[in-house]
Amino acid sequence: MEKIGFIGLGLMGTPMTKRLLNVGFDVTVWNRSVDKCAPLAAAGAKVAASVAELVASVDVVMLCVSDTAAVEALLFAKDGIVAHARAGQLVIDFSSIEPSATRDFASRLETGSGARWVDAPVSGGVPGAEAGTLVIMAGGRVEDVERIAPLVLPLSQRLTRMGEVGAGQVTKVCNQLIVAANAMLIAEAVSLAERNGVDAALLAPALAGGFADSKPFQMLAPRMATSLHEPVQWKVATLLKDLDTAVKVARECGAGTPLAALADQLMRVFAERDNAQRDLSSIIELYR
Repeated sequence: MEKIGFIGLGLMGTPMTKRLLNVGFDVTVWNRSVDKCAPLAAAGAKVAASVAELVASVDVVMLCVSDTAAVEALLFAKDGIVAHARAGQLVIDFSSIEPSATRDFASRLETGSGARWVDAPVSGGVPGAEAGTLVIMAGGRVEDVERIAPLVLPLSQRLTRMGEVGAGQVTKVCNQLIVAANAMLIAEAVSLAERNGVDAALLAPALAGGFADSKPFQMLAPRMATSLHEPVQWKVATLLKDLDTAVKVARECGAGTPLAALADQLMRVFAERDNAQRDLSSIIELYR
């Protein structure tokens, strides 16, 4: 059984690590905020004192951090991953970051250390991470994606190889474009129902199974209708970051994404009113 190192113990990383521990994997963790390691240590994880110590002790390094800059810092800091990785190791990046940066990082990792890269962004949110029902869209060599399949089995309902390195991140961009634009439209629908005397709390059960139904609709509409935005499941800042990436990727390849661009603008207006760290369902306040 391969030894796993997990870096990034946030909303997604913590439940994902717990699931790996629950099925018996040997897991070592490191996090910038050390206090987040304590619950996982109690569940059986080893805690590394540094990134270097983690990389030296594992076969596979898993990352789940906030953005492109965070991944770059972990890789290329003076005492970072590239400085201590070795041939035969894999880095699996569950983060949602820019596809072009992913390709660059993978190339520099392999050139600098011999280790290889699989970009494996996930969809399903915190509930999916807790239940092990995430969907994973992977980019990398065929043999590397095959190698990670048993490692991600406790985390996901499906792993799909989308192509070479970077293809997973392009697929996640498509996913987030749909989710973010859908979230804004759900908020509009809830607001429209409320302004016309309809109990918006009934929208999700009434439309379940119809063409308008979706997991985001079932998660967001009830929270919007009842103004219950805790606990945080999707941060506004996270989806805004992904929307920014979608718009950038579209611009780079000349694709037209006017709906994504408008959703990006509206979400930015809301985030800049001190709402960036709130749950995505709070976007309903933009319409009230």
